[in-house]
Amino acid sequence: MFKKLDYQIIMLTLAIFIIGLMFQYSVSYQKDVAVWYNSAFKQLVWVLIGFFIFASILKIGYRRIISVSYYFYIVVVILLIVVLVFGRERLGAQRWIQIGAFNLQPSEFSKLALILTLSYYLGRRKDSVLRLKSFLVPCFLTALPAIFILKQPDLGTALLLFPTLLGMLYIFGIKIKYIISFILAGVLSLPVMWNFLRPYQQQRLLVFINPNMDPLGAGYTIIQSKIAVGSGRLFGKGWLSGTQNYLNFLPERHTDFIFSVVGEEWGFFGSVVILILYYLLVRRMLHILDITENVYGRLLIAGVATIISLQVIINIGMTIGLFPVVGITLPLISYGGSSLLTTFIGVALVLSVNQLR
Repeated sequence: MFKKLDYQIIMLTLAIFIIGLMFQYSVSYQKDVAVWYNSAFKQLVWVLIGFFIFASILKIGYRRIISVSYYFYIVVVILLIVVLVFGRERLGAQRWIQIGAFNLQPSEFSKLALILTLSYYLGRRKDSVLRLKSFLVPCFLTALPAIFILKQPDLGTALLLFPTLLGMLYIFGIKIKYIISFILAGVLSLPVMWNFLRPYQQQRLLVFINPNMDPLGAGYTIIQSKIAVGSGRLFGKGWLSGTQNYLNFLPERHTDFIFSVVGEEWGFFGSVVILILYYLLVRRMLHILDITENVYGRLLIAGVATIISLQVIINIGMTIGLFPVVGITLPLISYGGSSLLTTFIGVALVLSVNQLR
């Protein structure tokens, strides 16, 4: 089970997770709050579950998991429907199924379900001529969960699914002109999509251009985030010493805006270190993709590497004002059991491909 493990990926994953744990402790550091409600403690509980699933995947092997991917996909779609009816609502979004003291977010698992299902579908057609059906079916498999996710609403996760599809289609061998056509079609559909956005989502996009148009409302978070990152300067204020963090000026600092706390407490150099760790992790995954001959494994790695890269780019871009706020977590660092498990499972699948290539 543990033969031919890629220890570079394991060490990079653990390094990023430990940094995340440090900052979860930083954002939840309050002496008068019971440890059970401390996000760092909850994150540890989730990681224990993650290690169990991690080891199970290495024992079972990615090929067996891919072979039942359609069933996993169906279960996730059902959960996406269930959460719309019975889900827990928070901040105007209904994305979570409550299980005791913890919350399960089905939209996070939709990323894995899509990657596994597309790997299986495209892998079986690798030697066939790419016909319209071979292109439309993956689009349908992507659009179905995206529609239910948008209803929650969770614009960020829904938008992640389509670039992941494009990354996997590229590895599949589709001509780049078709991918460009797909992107152009998406851009041209933006005016239509605008009408389907909730008012608060439209407001977020508008304040992205000028946060000061609503400094105490939709623009508040991004303004405070940029203040936090900028105040960290080169070396930061020190761990547990961030004023934006400690004085509660920064909303959602344990999830979507955890990187703002990193920038404030560790500064520019600390932020660059984290970016380098992510870069090395994705680069190592792509190296394994290059030396893997099995088409299922190649597609799977492409999906995992794409989703991690996109989340890092969009999340960090969000915190410094380069992208609008769309609710994307930072892998292994942001708080969230579903997000953490999804990333752990993705890494385990990549390691399994390396073992069996």
